[in-house]
Amino acid sequence: MTETLDPEDNKIITLARSVRARNGSPEGAAVRDETGRTYAAAGVALPSLTLSAIQVAAAMAVSSGAKSLEAAALVTDADDPAAADLAVVKDLGNGTLFLAAPDGSLKGRYI
Repeated sequence: MTETLDPEDNKIITLARSVRARNGSPEGAAVRDETGRTYAAAGVALPSLTLSAIQVAAAMAVSSGAKSLEAAALVTDADDPAAADLAVVKDLGNGTLFLAAPDGSLKGRYI
């Protein structure tokens, strides 16, 4: 999908790609809150806690005082975001979720 994105949307895709590469994770995510602050994360897989990268990034934003998300980016090999990831973005104000491939190319927009 060839599409020109806003520089701020490109930024969160770049942050998501970076955290994915740095941690060697299957997915990376970044979110932007209503004030423009960004949070980037990889998923968590512990015996007692499993969270997707979007869930971790959203939790970081909320725990820092965010009331809503303007946008979220998920970098993954998957063809679609998980229903739980879409639900988290909807819970925080129906911002746009950008799904991107590991090379940063946009696969789709959701919500």
